[in-house]
Amino acid sequence: MTELRKAAVAEGMCPSTPLVAVAHVLAGTPDPAKHLAAALGEGPFALVILFVTPEADVVALARAAEAAFPGLPVIGCTTAGEISPDGYTEGEIVAVALPAGWFRVSPILVRDLGQLDREALIGRLIRERAALARDCPDWRHEFAFLMVDGLSIREDELASALAAGLGPVPLFGGSAADGVRFRETFVLNGAEVLHDAAVLALVRTDCRVQVFNLDHFLPTDRRMVVTEADPGRRIVRRINAEPAAQEYARLLGKDPGQLDSFTFAAHPVVVRIGGKHHVRAIREVAPNGDLIFFSAIDEGLVLTLAEPQDLVAHLRQELAELGRERTPSAILACDCVLRRMEALDKQSIGAVSRLLREHRVVGFSTYGEQLNGMHVNQTMTGVAIYPPEAP
Repeated sequence: MTELRKAAVAEGMCPSTPLVAVAHVLAGTPDPAKHLAAALGEGPFALVILFVTPEADVVALARAAEAAFPGLPVIGCTTAGEISPDGYTEGEIVAVALPAGWFRVSPILVRDLGQLDREALIGRLIRERAALARDCPDWRHEFAFLMVDGLSIREDELASALAAGLGPVPLFGGSAADGVRFRETFVLNGAEVLHDAAVLALVRTDCRVQVFNLDHFLPTDRRMVVTEADPGRRIVRRINAEPAAQEYARLLGKDPGQLDSFTFAAHPVVVRIGGKHHVRAIREVAPNGDLIFFSAIDEGLVLTLAEPQDLVAHLRQELAELGRERTPSAILACDCVLRRMEALDKQSIGAVSRLLREHRVVGFSTYGEQLNGMHVNQTMTGVAIYPPEAP
């Protein structure tokens, strides 16, 4: 047992004592990396994670962060909005640090997602996991956190490969974003700022953790079939043998010209996989009337329209459930940008932010989420980290 752990357990490690250090600054703050390092404290830390607004100079930040946290692994990504201790924010850089007294981390960079070597990646994951187990044999809890280029169109393939190498280790993650512009997304690994890449943090800890995924949609009885698609580009051209946007709008009782991101957030489609419905969110309408999705889509797939439950009430219930037996010290979350847009559209963004603050949720808004071997949409996925128990 580390000296930090002995002291914490001796003090009772009350839920208000943070196990995860968090700091945030506006992107325009001079030398933001220096301010974040000072706010996080001396540590020692096992890992620093940065959630970076696309308004920031990402390249300069990555270089400065490597200098501000010498000898520490620093990973991160760009966002479609941040979740800080203030709740939903924009235009910020949020830093999350895992203390070395409670966590051991093996960061794994995956380059060139378009040329993914599945077998080599699986082998590396097995070796890294075994090394962490040897380093901390008395620590029983594990999870893996992924950040991946959100415009790579490779999240499905990557999540599947990672799940094969991780075995029983629960995986969650988010797709790096670019606000609502969809032009370029970045993943950070030390001083490197990368496209077509992902970074995985393989974590072993003495704190109990719970990886979770939630969404607030219920399937309706309105179904449709994808009859023409370009799966490699996540494009649906025809639904029920009709132009895709036109048919989707007809089923909603709307004019195709009225379709926008707020419509997609309020009326997603779901697919049934393994006995459960999963959202396949629509990103945008192409100029020719095709529908572009956030995740894999294929011909012959049966899509079901879904309707939302109350976002605030559902989130309150789900976060309360995570704290039913014991209050988490922190929740690290990846929250789909469409959830933020729905909250904005329904004028409930303040209520959602209050819940996020109250439950110590930090993280970022994404272009999609990963859960174990799946790439999913319009969910919140994350890990609840609980205070350690006395031996």
